[in-house]
Amino acid sequence: MFDITLRPLKDGLFDPCCRYIPAFVSPLHVTSLAFFFGLLSCYFTSVTHANNTVSLLFWALNRSLDCLDGALARHRGTASDLGGFFDLLADFIIYSLLPIAIAKGSSTETGSSVWRSVAVLEATFHVNNFILFYVAAIAEKHSTTEERGNAGKAKQKELTSVMMRPALVEGMESGLLFTAMLVYPSSLQTLSWTMAGLVAIGIVQRVWWVVNALG
Repeated sequence: MFDITLRPLKDGLFDPCCRYIPAFVSPLHVTSLAFFFGLLSCYFTSVTHANNTVSLLFWALNRSLDCLDGALARHRGTASDLGGFFDLLADFIIYSLLPIAIAKGSSTETGSSVWRSVAVLEATFHVNNFILFYVAAIAEKHSTTEERGNAGKAKQKELTSVMMRPALVEGMESGLLFTAMLVYPSSLQTLSWTMAGLVAIGIVQRVWWVVNALG
């Protein structure tokens, strides 16, 4: 919801860092390292919640590097669709694994109701991802020449590889909710239901756009 609004703040934090990164380090290297740290975050929280401090550290590194890879690509003029593909792929994998890993970390305490909330959350992710990319395809297919120019300007403002329709839950909100799950693992069930509900609202928002665009 606030991703585009907060973009100047994000750019102000990460753009200056790019000049200090050695030339042999590519944006894809940064993406790969971010993914690795994300997997470590999932691993440590899945082993036991006693290690959530370590998991939070790796999660913070994952989120920071996820912001840095795109900034580095733009700084060097090497932004590409392939790089954006791997960036989004890594994000979706970590986003899918993290709630499961947190639930796994407290398996001795986690009842079926907690796993049910995580399952519903994962289901909303899948539906949202389908709609997200279908909307992007529809926006590209049905845009006129003038609309393509406007879409290009919007994409430049958003600075993502795929043009995404705004919704209630975007990158910032997801990051905050996942962080809350790591900080308060005992509240995973409540947070999962909350996030599932918010994602569902976003799904309705995007479906409404598709209906209006195709109707």
